Amino acid sequence: MNPETPRQKKIAAVLQQELAEMLQGAIRAEGVANLLISITKVSVTSDLSLAKVYLSIFPSKNTVGHLDALRQNSGQIRHDLSQKLRHQLRRIPELTFYIDDSLDYIEQIDRALGGSDNPIKTTKAPNNP
Repeated sequence: MNPETPRQKKIAAVLQQELAEMLQGAIRAEGVANLLISITKVSVTSDLSLAKVYLSIFPSKNTVGHLDALRQNSGQIRHDLSQKLRHQLRRIPELTFYIDDSLDYIEQIDRALGGSDNPIKTTKAPNNP
């Protein structure tokens, strides 16, 4: 795997910023309360044709529904991005959305370590002869 070029990083940062503003604006415009969608990471391929967008959705009870809605509307989102970024980017990459569940994973680890069945504390040291 090749490291990201400075150009890829710049484009990813611009996409992350604009997508976050667009999604939060759409949520406010719809009057939806108690929903927060964060763009945690954007990764752009080396040919700049595809962007993987990682999302964190809170509350996580209807994460799949929100993700499906974003995937179904990815063409419209891409079009709206192209209108906003027409002076910065010549071509907007195809957008694919994924759930970033790293916070849930960290929370599970914290619970496991804080609970009575802590795998580190309950592991017995090997007997030395």
